[in-house]
Amino acid sequence: MQIGLIGLGKMGGNMRERIRRAGHTVVGYDRNPDVSDVKHLPELVEKLEAPRVIWVMVPAGSPTQAVIDELKDLLSPGDVVVDGGNSRWTDDEKHATELGIKGIGFVDAGVSGGVWGLENGYALMVGGDKEHVERLQPIFEALKPEGPYGYVHAGRVGAGHFSKMVHNGIEYAMMQAYAEGWELLEKVKSVENVREVFRSWQEGTVIRSWLLDLAVNALDDDEHLDKLRGYAEDSGEGRWTVEAAIDNAVPLPAITASLFARFSSRQDDSPQMKMIAALRNQFGGHAVESAKE
Repeated sequence: MQIGLIGLGKMGGNMRERIRRAGHTVVGYDRNPDVSDVKHLPELVEKLEAPRVIWVMVPAGSPTQAVIDELKDLLSPGDVVVDGGNSRWTDDEKHATELGIKGIGFVDAGVSGGVWGLENGYALMVGGDKEHVERLQPIFEALKPEGPYGYVHAGRVGAGHFSKMVHNGIEYAMMQAYAEGWELLEKVKSVENVREVFRSWQEGTVIRSWLLDLAVNALDDDEHLDKLRGYAEDSGEGRWTVEAAIDNAVPLPAITASLFARFSSRQDDSPQMKMIAALRNQFGGHAVESAKE
């Protein structure tokens, strides 16, 4: 199968490689000419046989909108566009309508896997019409982890990004719980080897998880996280999750508290945020700030 892929950053570049490993043809475009297969979007479209599939992996908001605007004038009826970035679900219906006027299909795909996805596969949460989703099935199979799990057609347009948003909200709360526990263990004098306590939880406990494994990785690199500043960004999806909870009158006390805890890192060098920053760097390659001398 042929596919165009726009955005070859930390995730997009690895996704291109994973799809190619599965035997499919990928034509990639990025503003960075060192990684791009073509010079511009018109060339990308020209290299694909109709009906085309274009997967967009660029930042949410105006960058995604700019790509959608350009594609709707380049593509033809019967083509399909996939937004695999972290777009807000409310943008999906707008994009589907704009493209649909031209006879172009639209699918939204929440993608989780970070910098580990090339080898481990990407969890995919997909929204869109059945006919469009089924056309993309070979690509979804190439990207997802091996085995029966890691992919879902969550519902109509917007369902994929909404599901990924909730996933990230849960992620916020889980990371916050590990961070709070780590700070408390570090605080008391009786616990002399916090890193090994975390390591002991990796087997046989109800709180074992991949995030816990990544926390141990981070502590192996920097046992007391002394090299990090206690600062962690919020990507936007945590805020959107809380806003959706308010709109739907659904109580989310743990997720909301974890979002507010991120804000505390704007004020002080928070020990908890050192662990949050370390975890975000481990699973997603997100930038960290070094502790000041």
